[in-house]
Amino acid sequence: MALPIVHHHDYDAESVPDSHRFPMRKYSLLADLLRARGETFAVPAHAPEHWLHLAHDPSYVTAVLTSSVDARTARKIGFEMTPAIAARTRASVGGTCLAARLAVEHGAAVNLAGGSHHASYEGGAGFCVFNDVAVAARVALEEGLCQKVAVIDCDVHHGDGTASIFASDDRVFTASLHCDDNWPRIKPPSDLDVGLSKGATDSDYLQALDRFLKSVFSQSKPGLVFYNAGVDPHEKDRLGLLSLSDEGLRERDRRVAETCIRNGVPIVGVLGGGYEKDARAVARRHSFMVDALAAATAPQGRTAFSSPQ
Repeated sequence: MALPIVHHHDYDAESVPDSHRFPMRKYSLLADLLRARGETFAVPAHAPEHWLHLAHDPSYVTAVLTSSVDARTARKIGFEMTPAIAARTRASVGGTCLAARLAVEHGAAVNLAGGSHHASYEGGAGFCVFNDVAVAARVALEEGLCQKVAVIDCDVHHGDGTASIFASDDRVFTASLHCDDNWPRIKPPSDLDVGLSKGATDSDYLQALDRFLKSVFSQSKPGLVFYNAGVDPHEKDRLGLLSLSDEGLRERDRRVAETCIRNGVPIVGVLGGGYEKDARAVARRHSFMVDALAAATAPQGRTAFSSPQ
């Protein structure tokens, strides 16, 4: 079976203009690119409110869903908190939850959104409203899809919200490979943190990645991996501060995908960040992760999966 790909038209919130610092159009552009290749999508339901409470303060959840978030929190998030943003984030969470189920069944799956790793229990930040991976991990654990989860976060920014949500939850191993010189300035500890210096190149990054992945699987025995494949480590990214090429990103995604498949662990890919002005270029780079998971789970190279673990 082809790699399951999850997409919802609500991922592209129409209330966010093209001129916004966050390239919202990348979601529809990526879906268009994949449709042109002949891909079809599984469509998720919006996440129900009680799922959101698994990772977030219920009062914050209510404020988002009723578009009544206070001005300070909205500024911290970076979006005007409109009904379109509420729909987008519920669809995104629902998409990551659906992708987790599909990954357990098929070995891998992709949500063409998600990776909102700056959202903490208390509230959102850094263009992240609800932490889709945190919610999906807790849903997967509650539903018995797995007994242990690992979050492999390769977005250029530290996964601070995810680290704080799971700080006292030994069922979830959080790992972040990021630019240490970048935002957020306060980085609550993940179970594994590897910070790279500003300007790191493909060679620097991939050497660190190999050690990082080896540590993840030596320190944890996950039954499910969530992979945040942010493309903001790219040399042209406005907010990244690292210097990866397209080929460096492709190789990163290939190594992560093949490591998970080789270890017999289902993998859920989510998009994470990417902030070049050219939204088409960002969307194209996000397709590298889709390609990597599809190649790693092709029938000739597929490993047998046993779930739950």
